[in-house]
Order: sequence, then structure tokens, then C-alpha cells
Amino acid sequence: MINPYGSPLEQPAQIATSRRKLSIGLPAIHSDSEHRFPLTPEGAATLLERGYRVIIEAGAADPIHYNDNAYARRGIEIADRAAALAADVVIYTAEPQRPDIDMMRRGAMLLTLMHLERWHPSAINAMLMRGIVTIALDLITDPRGNHPFADILAEIDGRAAIALASSLLADSQSGKGILLGGVAGIVPCEVTIFGSGLAAIAAARSATGLGAMVRMFDNDVYSLRSAIRDLGPQIIGSACHAKVVESALRSADVVIATGGFPSTFAIDAMMVEQMKRGVLIYDLTPRAGRLFPSLPCIDLSEARQAAGIDRRKVYVNPGNAVPRTAAMALSNSLNTLLDDVMVCEGVTNALKLTPGLRGAVLTFLGKVTNREVGRLVKCRATDITIFLQLM
Repeated sequence: MINPYGSPLEQPAQIATSRRKLSIGLPAIHSDSEHRFPLTPEGAATLLERGYRVIIEAGAADPIHYNDNAYARRGIEIADRAAALAADVVIYTAEPQRPDIDMMRRGAMLLTLMHLERWHPSAINAMLMRGIVTIALDLITDPRGNHPFADILAEIDGRAAIALASSLLADSQSGKGILLGGVAGIVPCEVTIFGSGLAAIAAARSATGLGAMVRMFDNDVYSLRSAIRDLGPQIIGSACHAKVVESALRSADVVIATGGFPSTFAIDAMMVEQMKRGVLIYDLTPRAGRLFPSLPCIDLSEARQAAGIDRRKVYVNPGNAVPRTAAMALSNSLNTLLDDVMVCEGVTNALKLTPGLRGAVLTFLGKVTNREVGRLVKCRATDITIFLQLM
């Protein structure tokens, strides 16, 4: 650049700064009880555009019916399991296994779902030894106190339960060959729902939309009132009075447990025998099977193969039956979460600046920060705020 007098002027020189991209690994889900893959090709491509490097294990997205080419066309790296687990951030919705933890790099971040009843203490001890920062997605809260991951998965569970119930009831071979909502001149099916949270509301809305009659039970009267106000007067609401519950169970065609019953409340084998032949029972609670201790639990992704009107059973894990819908929902929430991590320039800063994220940390750089995890490995949990103040 030259000024009007012909002498050269100083001009800024470009300075190149090299910054390693944060990598995100997506290993295939190896679990009998969890089939939900966390990212669609569109969701993974969005992370790529925001500066992340995304690595997916070959064949990992088969459960949601996306092949490797769908990701590769968007610039996602297809690699083996070891490469996906060696990323800075690993997203794995099933219970972590010791061999996988041993392949993760030290100090990496693991985003998972809190299925502590299926976690093995050896896997948690491996996390502590490698300094893994483990975050339970379903424990994360937003500034309004909502649980973005847990809430959307609960809504999917409720809607999936009714969709599958309708399909199984209408099946003339392994079901009863009836419509959930009936038609003119025919009494509709009865749906009994325990709980009045998001899963219960989603199930009730789907059931009433199909024309079924819905009864909702919850000992939290304020939550029950809010649900009925949201759903409308066609919902029959009640607290869990023993006689009323027994009467509803005898006539129910579909029973869905989402919570809302006393911790000591259970439906014994004698009561189960009084229920209708061919009744469909769904347990969407975190610890499935407690309400119906005498019945076996069947994963809902295998519900059609396990269907049959002669033998009662409890269906669980409805999100596994619709993994692609779950993947789309998880993709939306994960993009928001990882965008916040990128803006905060690192996990530690994100934990310092985001209270809702801090409460979801299970292990942090070799220490247990969650009481339930501490009880599982028999050690005392430490408040993560103490560590963050020292960093």
C-alpha cells in the first residue's frame, strides 16, 4: 500500500493461529437394553459446521436406518471403534463397559444416559482411573429448571407406548384384533395411567386422540390437576386409592406406569390374575418392574415378537422401538449443549458457567461427584463446585 506522496505505508500482516478441533466420537451401541443412537447425519453435520471434528464407528447408525454413506457425504469421518472412543467427547447412550473405558483417552468427556441399575462398578472405577468427565444427559437442566434430554425422551416414551399398544391390540394373530378407540356403537378400550408427568401426559393425549377412555392416577394432586387442566375434562383423574385402582385395573385394556404411586405400592400376582385377558402393561419408570413384580419384563423394541394374549408381561424401554425419532430429538438437544461448550471454550469453563450442567456430572477427573454413583462404588461423593473453584 502506497500513500499519496509515493512512500510505502505499514499494513497489517495476517497471523495464522492453529487450534486443534475438538473431536466427538460416536461408537456403536452395544447393549441389550439400549438401542438409541444419539445423532442423525443432519445433527452430526451441524456439529461439523460449528467447528467440531466428528468420528463415527462404521455401522453405528444401523439401528436408526442410516448407512455410513449418509454420514460420509456430510464430511463425517467413518472409523473403527477404537478411533471413535479415542475422541475428546464420546457420546454413548448405553451403560459404559470396562473395555470401552480402557480405550478412551485420559481426561475425555463421556456423555451418556444414567442407567445406574445396569452399570458395573468396574466400569466406574475405570472412569475414575482415567480421569473421565462423565455427564448424564438426562440430569442436565436448563435455566428454567427443565430437563431437556429427559423430558423429550419421556414424551417419546409415552407416545411410543400408546402407538405400540394400538398396534398390538389390533394384531389379529398375537393380539386381540380390536381398535384402541373403537367405533360408533362399540365401547372404546380403557387406558389406565399411573403418573401425571410428561410421559403420562403424552400417553394420555395419544390415547384420547385415538378415542380411548383414559384414567390417570397420581398421589401428587397438584401435578394431577395440572395434567387434567392441560389434557381436558375427558381424562378421569384420581389419587391412588386402593379400591379405585383395583377397579380400574380389572377393566383396563392398557396399563401404563410412569410414576406417581407410593414407593410401597405394588400390584401382586393375585391382582394381576383379575385383570383382563390380553391386557397390555407398560412400565416407563427408571426402575421398571417394581409395580408388577410378578411379571417378566420385555423390551418394547421386541414387543411384536413377544406379543401374545395368553401370557401377561411388562413392556419396557419404549424409546428403543422408535430409535430414529429418539435420534432426531437427541440431535437437537446435543447441538444446543455442545454449542454452549464451544462458546465457553472448554468443558471446565462450561461447568463453571452452567449450573444445570454441573448437577449432571457423575465423575470428574478421578473423583465421584454424584451420590448414587458413590454408593455403587462404595465411596463418598464430593461436590464438583469445590474442584471448579480450585481450577
